[in-house]
Amino acid sequence: MSAELFRETAVSIQNEVGKLIVGQADVLRLTLIGILSGGHVLLEGVPGLGKTMLVRTLGQVLDLRFSRIQFTPDLMPADITGTDIMEEQANGQRGFRFQRGPVFANLVLADEINRATPKTQSALLEAMQEQTVTVATHTYPLPRPFFVLATQNPIEQEGTYPLPEAQLDRFLFKLNVGFPSAEELDEILARTTGGEHVAVTAVANGDQIIAMQQLARQIPLPTSVSRFVSQLVVATHPENSPSDLVRRFVRYGASPRGGQAMVLGAKILALLNGRYNVSLEDIHAIAPAALRHRLLLNFEGQAEGITPDALIADLLETVKAPA
Repeated sequence: MSAELFRETAVSIQNEVGKLIVGQADVLRLTLIGILSGGHVLLEGVPGLGKTMLVRTLGQVLDLRFSRIQFTPDLMPADITGTDIMEEQANGQRGFRFQRGPVFANLVLADEINRATPKTQSALLEAMQEQTVTVATHTYPLPRPFFVLATQNPIEQEGTYPLPEAQLDRFLFKLNVGFPSAEELDEILARTTGGEHVAVTAVANGDQIIAMQQLARQIPLPTSVSRFVSQLVVATHPENSPSDLVRRFVRYGASPRGGQAMVLGAKILALLNGRYNVSLEDIHAIAPAALRHRLLLNFEGQAEGITPDALIADLLETVKAPA
């Protein structure tokens, strides 16, 4: 795949999704960057902002096998991964057959993921990292490409179970879905209360997505940019940070996955902008999505109402690029 075809395909995907989704251009662009990076994305926002519709529409536009899992407190791990069932075979004997769960899809929507218990949440850990599912003594590969796009509500916390850090770290990006403007809301009302039905068509398939992922990884990363990413990740840890805010309010910083997320996302962004190498501006643009869920605030930070985005902005100003 060429760089021009890469951009044309990405623009076609964004335009097709835009037929149904009003506004949220940054969320759509970063979600697409996450998918083209081969990673998983966590969408956080209040109900009614179109998070589920965005993911479902992406499944249609990308012509991928789509699966939706509604997370509830009574959901069990086997309801996600599948389980062995006993059945009578052709020879009259009984044996076990693996019944695949909804995680065996290309694009999995984990809706309201923080409403399931930690036991059930952990059923996705192996799938998100190794892209396999292990049941009993057998390991089953998941279809390629494989993405998990999860949603959660940041306001209503009663009856929810916060995602553990190990699972949060497996999400390439965390995106905050904001409330639409008055103009966008007017357009949403016009589209959703009228009689006209808008349909989207598939403009890319799984093989094209894999080819785009492979092309992105070939984009060169300048040494100075790589060193800046490393310094930025190290600076998120209070014991090594030049930022007063981080030293005061952060309990634990980003893992190496944070650096990987910034580099992969920046490579995609460079291609989308028609460039063939990564710049510091790409890292600055990707850093909030890649790091905001990887900074753990201490008690003082939570009490003061400090946001991870404010800390990331301070780090981007404090950490200087290598000469």
